[in-house]
Amino acid sequence: MISIEPHELSTGKLHGYLLGAVAPRPICFASTVDKEGNVNLSPFSFFNVFSARPPILVFSPARRGRDNTTKHTYENVLEVPEVVINIVSFEMVQQVSLSSTEYAKGVNEFTKAGFTEIPSELIKPPRVAEAPVQLECKVNDVIKLGTEGGAGNLVICEVVKIHIKEEILSEDGSIDPFKIDNVSRLGGNWYSRAKEGLFEVPKPLTTLGMGVDSLPEEIRRSKVLTGNDLGMLGNVENFPNSEEINTFINESDELKWLRDEGNVLEIHKKAQDFLCEGKIEEAWKVLLSRK
Repeated sequence: MISIEPHELSTGKLHGYLLGAVAPRPICFASTVDKEGNVNLSPFSFFNVFSARPPILVFSPARRGRDNTTKHTYENVLEVPEVVINIVSFEMVQQVSLSSTEYAKGVNEFTKAGFTEIPSELIKPPRVAEAPVQLECKVNDVIKLGTEGGAGNLVICEVVKIHIKEEILSEDGSIDPFKIDNVSRLGGNWYSRAKEGLFEVPKPLTTLGMGVDSLPEEIRRSKVLTGNDLGMLGNVENFPNSEEINTFINESDELKWLRDEGNVLEIHKKAQDFLCEGKIEEAWKVLLSRK
């Protein structure tokens, strides 16, 4: 066993140890607005429920370790002390990951990640229509835990309205853990699907993904590709060029046949196969090969 005092570690190393050890953690998918009404949407895994009456949730948007700046969510709840905490299911996890990209202030992550805004009933920030549970909250307090990079800011929220999709309920009216299909966060790229186990989602922070809103309309409206598929496709900076596409397609008789046939559904199914293997570039080459 190794024994370490926290001050001996860099912020990044300490952060990694803590997130790897204290896991899995539920995900707070927070929608907020600033005083001008600009919407922000971002996930946080420093999150949990701490009281039932009053119903209190706490999450922590930490200061960035690399430059000690604060996140838009934190800035927004200081300006407008309200937040919707949307619960993350497996079928939306890739889009949630894409929304964690550090887009400029004023960019709406609902649009970039391909989520649907629906109005809240008691507060200003909108809800995520795709989320199985949406919790409208008033912010009771924000507690700063430090001033250095990596320091958390506890956002203490009181739930004022709960929205639950009926399809996740069991016969007795309780939330069915298999139907809600929760996703949780671990260290590195690791996530956990409550009913199945571990899987990886590459972090989007090293690039500025083009976003779901930049995908061709035929792809965004696909009858085959899921929200997770679109989230993966939107997490690239550029499309492959025509030479790269042709070289890749011409190496396979199956892909050449798909291209020549031009059947949209079959092309999308093949692209989805690549996405299931984590081969995003190959999926794009198939999708863009259609004449």
